[in-house]
Amino acid sequence: MIRPVFLLFFLISFGAHAFDLKIEEVSKNTYAIVGEIGPRTPDNHALNNTLGFVVTKAGVVLIGSGASPAGAKLLEQAVKSITDKPIRLVVNIGVQDHHWLGNSYFAQKGISIKALQRTVDNQRRQAEPHLTRLKSQIGEEANTVKPVFALDVINADQQEFNVGEVKFKLLWPGDGHFAGDAVLWMPKTRTLFSGDFVFHDRLLGIHPTTPVAKWQQSFHVIENLQPLNIVPGHGHPGTLDKARRDTGNYLDWLTNKVGQALDDWQELADTVEQLEVAPDFAHLKFFNNWHKRNINQTYIQFEISR
Repeated sequence: MIRPVFLLFFLISFGAHAFDLKIEEVSKNTYAIVGEIGPRTPDNHALNNTLGFVVTKAGVVLIGSGASPAGAKLLEQAVKSITDKPIRLVVNIGVQDHHWLGNSYFAQKGISIKALQRTVDNQRRQAEPHLTRLKSQIGEEANTVKPVFALDVINADQQEFNVGEVKFKLLWPGDGHFAGDAVLWMPKTRTLFSGDFVFHDRLLGIHPTTPVAKWQQSFHVIENLQPLNIVPGHGHPGTLDKARRDTGNYLDWLTNKVGQALDDWQELADTVEQLEVAPDFAHLKFFNNWHKRNINQTYIQFEISR
């Protein structure tokens, strides 16, 4: 059961701006750090995603480092608001900028950073376009961002490890929002840090680099873990049922409907027009911004692969 028993609002000013982070307790000693659900801005330091941390007897495991040193510092302060224990380990599970481009802040403090090899490989491939986009989104702050990659790299698709008394499993369930994304699983509490495999409260986005059919398959691999608690890549933590409603069902709908349109030799414009009304998902934030674009991108991917 999700228990958002602790909400903490940061009002830390940078120049004339202030930014709010929310901390939600997910299970014992396990927390989500929920950034804005809206776009990246200079005010939010590109922290428009959800990260998290776990407090163990040996120290804190931080999942994700934000998109910049300033964002990473906010995450550190979020941890300090809950515990005096130091951050012992940062785990990178995401390829997109706001999951790892704050690594330099923690690396300079001598904190170990862990990731799968395939995650690091894809971070390297995406680093330049992500930095270019950050410059247009957060302005001068992007000049402080220096890509630093994990040194504790696992050349396998999964690894079990312990920090203190807590057992973790870092694993790749297949590609998702970005190729190389991974998840962090805590079997004892059945808590999953899903990264961008799961979007809550807002519509997911299909980019030209997003392998949508593989993402659909990966979501069903995640389902097989039967998590009780999910910390998503965007939005508030929730249950597996919520993940299905907000993400899994949409991926199924998108791939099935677009696939059928191609089977019927339907043109792209006609497919977008036919599928633009999707009441089961219209409540999600950014539906009007992203839905037709998602249909378009899925159609193009499927057409190329046939």
